[in-house]
Amino acid sequence: GRWGDDDEKGAINLITPQKSAAAAALVRTGRKVSASRVFEPEQHFMRKSPRPGGAGAVVDYYGFIYHGQTITHIDALCHMWDSDGMWQGRDPDVEITTQGASFGTIDAWSEGIVTRGVLIDVPRHRGEPYVTPERPVHGWEIEEIASAQGVAVEPGDALLVYSGKDAFVRAGGDYGGGDRPGLNVTCAKFIRDHDVSLLGWDMMDARPDPYGLAFPMHGVLFNYGVALLDNALLEPLADACAEEGRHEFMFMALPLNVARGTGSPANPIAMF
Repeated sequence: GRWGDDDEKGAINLITPQKSAAAAALVRTGRKVSASRVFEPEQHFMRKSPRPGGAGAVVDYYGFIYHGQTITHIDALCHMWDSDGMWQGRDPDVEITTQGASFGTIDAWSEGIVTRGVLIDVPRHRGEPYVTPERPVHGWEIEEIASAQGVAVEPGDALLVYSGKDAFVRAGGDYGGGDRPGLNVTCAKFIRDHDVSLLGWDMMDARPDPYGLAFPMHGVLFNYGVALLDNALLEPLADACAEEGRHEFMFMALPLNVARGTGSPANPIAMF
């Protein structure tokens, strides 16, 4: 592989200390914007512990599946595979058991993802409130929008593509596991050619895929070692970019340091 056969970091290797330091230099006002959705755990158990004198404490238990289309999370490289195997060609039947995964796990990124972030605002460029099923986002359009925004996507960047998912849902659109708007698989070439380290998106793989791929973008990008930030809340960040007059910022995503995990919930932060 590009970074050695035993590498588990993938494209996050592109985020060098120099890259992170340059990202920090983009901070001017200190304005912070979260790209995480609020979520309700499927299970939430509470235990109160009274103490003498009227004091007390409480602890709680969260139970949830973060993969899917509700919780903002980062996919580890072991999350997907194809007929050629997992990241680095590993065999999922060997690397993944009921006890977790043993290669390409989320703790490979335990030092955090701190880099330059670039937001691509598709609705604003199109002059429409959201991306529609009939007109998915293509790689050539990302290139066009970046140029119009006056920003270049550079190696190691976190690319955040805002498609207007929340506006789509507010208008009555159905965004579920079936046919849906989002990014066409042609975006994968743009991501590969520009050495993007992480893709964050509010609308994910566009379906149906014209090539018949079950997981059009998910099923391609793990081969490049690209981290995926699924279900990002990007509407507030798009508004902030418009108000700040720039579409680049310091981006931070800190996955939980979970052993053998296929991903992690995350609260990504953009700082201007």
